[in-house]
Amino acid sequence: MSARIPPSKSDSAARAGKAAGAKRGPGPNLTLEKLHTGPVCGVDEAGRGPWAGPVCAAAVILHARRVPDGLNDSKKLTPKVRERLEIEIKDRAVAWSVAFASVEEIARLNILHATGLAMRRAVEGLATPPAVALVDGNYRFPLPCSVQTVVGGDGLSASIAAASILAKTARDRLMVEMDALYPGYGFAGHKGYGAPVHAQALSSLGPSPIHRLRWAPVQLVLQGLDPDTAGGDAEDPLWDS
Repeated sequence: MSARIPPSKSDSAARAGKAAGAKRGPGPNLTLEKLHTGPVCGVDEAGRGPWAGPVCAAAVILHARRVPDGLNDSKKLTPKVRERLEIEIKDRAVAWSVAFASVEEIARLNILHATGLAMRRAVEGLATPPAVALVDGNYRFPLPCSVQTVVGGDGLSASIAAASILAKTARDRLMVEMDALYPGYGFAGHKGYGAPVHAQALSSLGPSPIHRLRWAPVQLVLQGLDPDTAGGDAEDPLWDS
């Protein structure tokens, strides 16, 4: 049974940003960022749901006059486009930072709090301290600045979209490295997410040092059972502890 993220308070600014985005046409923009004074960073994560590997978070403060064209939710972009935008974001942003929370930290804290830890590390790593963090989703993580949650933020806020791209490309690159370090699992292809080839390798080889051993699908595979019976999005059973 997958757990639910506790909702944060309703956010009128996010609703206003969504309405403005609808008027301006498709694609993320800086509407939400312009509602605040002081530096505003977008924050997003990658790798919350995989069976293996760390969770990654990124924080980005965009320059209002140097926003790369084509920013969007990283999941809607091809790897080639993400790689191009990664370079442009890092070159044009006022500040950017990428951080991880390890498999050991996920096991110790649970995936929710490990995600928050990675996000806090990313925000703290910014060369320019932000006044406000726009965080994708509906959970208000404790960060070293004011926090505004934005449901579907990677499709609304250009800063969050940029963060989603940096988090995704950084984690994907790391999982390719893990494929070389722990061959046979196919990490370079599926990046640690659930896939038949991943289940087969896990069943035959046993878990690697970067597998999330408390993950329900991992437990099921190791017991010789179908990981799909975990249900939902098969996240950490300690999600809401």
